[in-house]
Amino acid sequence: MYFAALLARTEDGWEASDTELDDVETLSDLADLAREASPDDDTVLVLIEQEDAWFGVVRIDGEDDPRIYVSDAAAAARSSYGEILLTDELLGRDPADDGNDLDALDLDGTEDGEPDEDGDDGEEDGGAAEAVPHGPVGDAGVLDDLGVSEKELLSLSADAVTEIADALGASETLETVR
Repeated sequence: MYFAALLARTEDGWEASDTELDDVETLSDLADLAREASPDDDTVLVLIEQEDAWFGVVRIDGEDDPRIYVSDAAAAARSSYGEILLTDELLGRDPADDGNDLDALDLDGTEDGEPDEDGDDGEEDGGAAEAVPHGPVGDAGVLDDLGVSEKELLSLSADAVTEIADALGASETLETVR
């Protein structure tokens, strides 16, 4: 089971909204969704949690590039929502290979008449599995200035979203959308 919420920092404190990620296909889509939650370019956090498997934090500060932390990349890679967060840059892959969008289009060489059984799919899956580490990836300092240190973030596991909200002083706000 998944839970995803947006926490937008405003002058009056944190505002939470439940978010539907079914129409989100890329990190850019997710960033746009988060920016819509804060018309004043305030900080917006996207908190995603798959029960007992992994959690992710995406921080959007105005028009800056999103900052991402994922607690377990291998577990997140098996999730459609996790795949949104696991960008080539985050995983240390060559961004020129832009595999995320191309994989969705099934451009694996078969357009040249090569059969699918040619081994390309197996190599891609094996390569992807090797490139996705078990354990945390991303910016573990993403919440440092908001009261959650890197060490604290790395130590979180089950129910991490609630613990993050508690540290931010937004637990009651988050509970309204749970």
